Amino acid sequence: MDWGKLPDLAAVILFASAFAAVARRSRAPVSKLWLTGWLMIALHFTAAAFASLPNQTGLVATFMSVTALAWAGMLFNWASEPNRTKRSSFWMLITMMGANCYYLGLLAFDPSNTWARTAAAITLGILPLTLALIGVRGKNHPLRWATVVFYCILSVFLLAFQDRPGTGTLLAVNAVLFTVYIGCCFHFWFAYRRATAGAFVTIAGFLSWASVFVIVPSISTFLPSVHFENEVWNLPKYIVAVGMILLLLEEQIEHNQYLALHDELTGLPNRRLFQDRLNGALERARRTNTNAALLLLDLDHFKHVNDTFGHYAGDRVLEHVGNVFLARVRRSDTVARTGGDEFAVILAEPVSRADAERVAQSLVTLLDEPFYLGDRRIPIGASVGIALFPDDANNAEGLCIAADLQMYDYKHRHSTPINPALPFPVASFSAIDTRQRLQNAD
Repeated sequence: MDWGKLPDLAAVILFASAFAAVARRSRAPVSKLWLTGWLMIALHFTAAAFASLPNQTGLVATFMSVTALAWAGMLFNWASEPNRTKRSSFWMLITMMGANCYYLGLLAFDPSNTWARTAAAITLGILPLTLALIGVRGKNHPLRWATVVFYCILSVFLLAFQDRPGTGTLLAVNAVLFTVYIGCCFHFWFAYRRATAGAFVTIAGFLSWASVFVIVPSISTFLPSVHFENEVWNLPKYIVAVGMILLLLEEQIEHNQYLALHDELTGLPNRRLFQDRLNGALERARRTNTNAALLLLDLDHFKHVNDTFGHYAGDRVLEHVGNVFLARVRRSDTVARTGGDEFAVILAEPVSRADAERVAQSLVTLLDEPFYLGDRRIPIGASVGIALFPDDANNAEGLCIAADLQMYDYKHRHSTPINPALPFPVASFSAIDTRQRLQNAD
């Protein structure tokens, strides 16, 4: 047994444990795949410790070590594909893992079988190309074609050098691993094209990891007197581990920042972001001497929906309302969820009162149509209030008060007793003199 591998194994286990602790709290769907890949790396070092044993035991350990290293890289590749949930992507992964395993098995257990090795080398190029062509109607992602190109180049290289006396097997193994890990570098570069420390460290780590499989055989061939400790060649693995942990932490921070400004259920801006957007809209309107409008909408009898159909149905109603509002307004406008059943719409571009009333009427009309959850018919209604800047108020707080007064006046004037057998009523919208309401409130 090679006891010199134990420090590397211990280091990888520590990194994998740290990675698991971060991944457990991460919402990133790739975290479990990455963790599985690092468990493969741990298996690689464990098997490598027994590779020096004589006879068949050493061959099996060597095969397991190299195969685990290749499979780890392939899992990292697959985790970076945006279409990995598709069946074709999964079958590409499983098929290529099997093809690589078969080829590496031939190199380890039957190196003299030239015919089988040649057929396996050709298969490594033909197989991904065939799978990509079969799934071409499924709008293949460019990363899949990049994988095809890498493996076609690998196939040609293997056919040219795998039978070279003395160094053919070593070149073949390193070529397979180089292809896997240069693919990791390309996949991560494509998936994380952003100027962050995590992306830079991970991509640079994979590039240096792939370079090891070129530098080591080159030194062995051209500079046999030069010797480096094995720990030097394992440094890229630790760099990648650190980079992946940084990526998970960065994504967790981004998610926390998103939650601080958005409603978790509907994904709409929350009250904090709404206030910021409203102030920005009013400032632009003030600079350009134009109008901006604020619509406040409160769902009618929403408590009755929760009590009658349950909170799950209430959540689906809120999601539906948010989607309806987003589909109706312009991209430049803002739809926010400002309370439990309260929504706000900021019409930021130059808008007249008639335009705002028309949008409000259309939103109320859209909610007048019942919402179906399974076979349950859930009626939805809303009360709406409008305030126009600068006609009704000249600041954000005054605009919110004006729209709120108008909304509750609308709700009180059109309130109707609840009849669970009928849709909740939504009366037609009519404008109110907001300035007069504010004066009365004072």
